[in-house]
Amino acid sequence: MKNLEQHLSEYAKYHRDQRNIYTHYVGIPLIVFSVFCLLSKPAFLVSAPIFGDMIISPALFVWAIGNAFYIKLDIKLGIVMTLITGAMVYLAQPVAQNEVGTWLVISLSIFIGGWVLQFIGHHYEGKKPAFVDDIMGLAIGPLFVLAELSFELGLRSALKEEIERRSGPVK
Repeated sequence: MKNLEQHLSEYAKYHRDQRNIYTHYVGIPLIVFSVFCLLSKPAFLVSAPIFGDMIISPALFVWAIGNAFYIKLDIKLGIVMTLITGAMVYLAQPVAQNEVGTWLVISLSIFIGGWVLQFIGHHYEGKKPAFVDDIMGLAIGPLFVLAELSFELGLRSALKEEIERRSGPVK
């Protein structure tokens, strides 16, 4: 399995234009949230002695599997991603409680809006999205956004330097 630096560096090769990265800051969270909205049906209320009432849906399983992957790659980024995407799963539940038509219109509108931003960014970049060559790009995209945001906050400078060494600087 590739390590964090390998995954992010491969993804970064398709994302060296700052405008593209900025569109990803909005587009990828919109896409992830919309997927959680779409996966929040069907939902089942389960009573657990320790946790109380819980809503179980396919979104919860995708959240758990995805974040186990992120934590395995990097504990710090993985924990932050777990919290952010956990909030998304929680916020997706009210969307999924709408009638089917309303739920689909809201979820698909957010999904399409996120992808429009992605393709605008890749127009600036002049390169196709990473997932076209490697489907793992769909899973790495959210982690890339979090890593790039951490770089802008002055965090993880060694990781940033390694990605730039492998993929080139952001322009």
